[in-house]
Amino acid sequence: MRLSTRGRYGVRAMYDLALHYGEGPVPLKGIAERQMVSENYLEQLMASLRRAGLVISSRGAQGGYELARRPADITIGDIVRVLEGPIDPAECVGEGDPVEACERADECTMRLVWKKLKDCINRVLDSISLKDLCDETASLTSDSCGSCGAAAACARGARGPTEAVTAGAAGRRSRRSARGQARVTDVATL
Repeated sequence: MRLSTRGRYGVRAMYDLALHYGEGPVPLKGIAERQMVSENYLEQLMASLRRAGLVISSRGAQGGYELARRPADITIGDIVRVLEGPIDPAECVGEGDPVEACERADECTMRLVWKKLKDCINRVLDSISLKDLCDETASLTSDSCGSCGAAAACARGARGPTEAVTAGAAGRRSRRSARGQARVTDVATL
């Protein structure tokens, strides 16, 4: 099982909005540049997220997108299910009557495996909020930027400068390890 680009890029775009939480609308062009995703593709994803009530949009020169709820109140599961649909590793554990999906559903021992897998995946995705991702970013970057930066702003749910966590043109940023050596991290893997 693998998430499509819809799910992966959608989570990255929502993470970007969480990093800018409390700063007002974030232009789609900026999200596309920072996350290295086509602006047209992001527009499609944002339309789905807007219809689901996860983001709000505003038009005009100062327009863009922002989270409809606090980062702590939006889980990765919320985002993935909007963009990918239900997480069902097999048809027999999806919505509806399992016997309609598979004539052996009532007697199939493997159905237990698929049910537990579905439950486990959903439990993990629902246990991680956008705030958790921001907190993780803050802890990874704390030795180079202290308590400033967008990740800290997201973690506090307040305004704050964003320069410390934005990616460069190549999608990489450097940060210092505990020994003071620079490390380069590919932010596109989020």
